[in-house]
Amino acid sequence: MTFFIGLMSGTSADSVDAALVSFNTQKISLQLYNETPLPSHLQETLARIRSGDFPITFQEFGELDIQLGILFSEAANQLIHSAGLNPAEIAAIGSHGQTIFHHPQGNVPFTLQLGDPSTIAYRTGIMTIADFRSMDIAAGGQGAPLTPAFHEAVFRDKKNNRAIVNLGGIANITLLPAATDQPVIGFDTGPANALMDEWILKHLQEPYDKHGEWAKSGRVIKSLLEKMLADDFFQQPPPKSTGREYFNYKWLDRMLEENTYSPKDVQATLLQLTVETIRQAIETTRLEIREIILCGGGAHNYALVQGLKKAFPDKTLRPSDDYGINPDCIEAMAFAWLAKCRLENQPANIPSVTGAEKAVVLGAIYKKS
Repeated sequence: MTFFIGLMSGTSADSVDAALVSFNTQKISLQLYNETPLPSHLQETLARIRSGDFPITFQEFGELDIQLGILFSEAANQLIHSAGLNPAEIAAIGSHGQTIFHHPQGNVPFTLQLGDPSTIAYRTGIMTIADFRSMDIAAGGQGAPLTPAFHEAVFRDKKNNRAIVNLGGIANITLLPAATDQPVIGFDTGPANALMDEWILKHLQEPYDKHGEWAKSGRVIKSLLEKMLADDFFQQPPPKSTGREYFNYKWLDRMLEENTYSPKDVQATLLQLTVETIRQAIETTRLEIREIILCGGGAHNYALVQGLKKAFPDKTLRPSDDYGINPDCIEAMAFAWLAKCRLENQPANIPSVTGAEKAVVLGAIYKKS
């Protein structure tokens, strides 16, 4: 049995997810999982950077990179201690880092994650693999999403076409055809929790809408929803990816145009935006999906889940728990798996998902010595 650790901080930027994963022949098993909250000052700094209104010096940028690296290493060390293992028993750490800007379009595509991997490797004493997205971008891809390759490894079924819907800050889908000669499809569909989180923080000073109760108390503003759905991103065909550098409070403010809508009605509309963009994304691919598997933090949002069930009345819709994997830790597990692929020099992107010219080996290796 071989152990790997996956570290992930997603678009919500509220915690470092750490997953201890074991590999035994072809079986992938989660051994332990924990979440390390980002300190409030780091969350505030990241939020200000994403807003585009916060000038940051090279010194502050470098310090933030190291501070996140220290936090990631602490998350890994705590996981190892809790599991009763020694660092020498861990083959490698796969660290996604914290994305602060994702720009795969334009004349000079790039993606930028912080969380210095040299700091992680030194403080844990474990080989660390990071910078998974850049090689895909170098090959002409979007650099995201990368998790569909892991979804294929653990969720593909020979009898039923399945859709994996990840409800993080940004929503992305993976379509897994039962027929192995058909390509896997995956792309970002737009915001999941990101805009709802920003809106409730502004109005109720709550970090997220627990169970979607605030959204449930409001009514969908149809004209606002139609305006949001007309955004160019939703009209683009895949491959495509996005992040909070695009879907943020500035985007929402442009949509509102100083209209004095009831805040709870705006929240209800944002929830429906997530539902509708996922529905459109799955239906436009024209693959007859029978099962929809939910993961990510939004899988705990009762109102969002009910909205998706209403949007897909003829499909089986269940959380990934029902398939043996905690919905909160799938992305962290994916980066443990990606680290294993890197050590084996196995390509781990899916060109039909990212748009890359070819499958390439992902990730750079950092060692303490």
